[in-house]
Amino acid sequence: VQLQASGGGWVQAGGSLKLSCAASGRTFRYYTMGWFRQAPGKERDFVAAISWSGAITDYADSVKGRFTITRDNAENTVDLQMNSLKSEDTAVYYCAADTGSSWSTSMNEYDYWGQGTQVTVSS
Repeated sequence: VQLQASGGGWVQAGGSLKLSCAASGRTFRYYTMGWFRQAPGKERDFVAAISWSGAITDYADSVKGRFTITRDNAENTVDLQMNSLKSEDTAVYYCAADTGSSWSTSMNEYDYWGQGTQVTVSS
């Protein structure tokens, strides 16, 4: 599985960005997909996850109500719509695929990672 994240950039606080992750491979539709982020000097943290069907989603408390994760299995993409952005959302965002478990929000369960895309929110 190869993952390519895009859509990052610079935005003022209160603004919006949409990240996209394009995946290769015909089995994409079977995988839980997640977004994680890593701010400078901090550990990589969970942001959002979506089940293979899209029926189940989960979010970090810090982004609930502001971020929305969706997927299109026909297009092999997973998106992260980010609204009401705050300066503390500044980080490198990574999409990842969990090919081994049925559902997880733990970084350790995700075995394929994209290259990351930088999101900078200016206050």
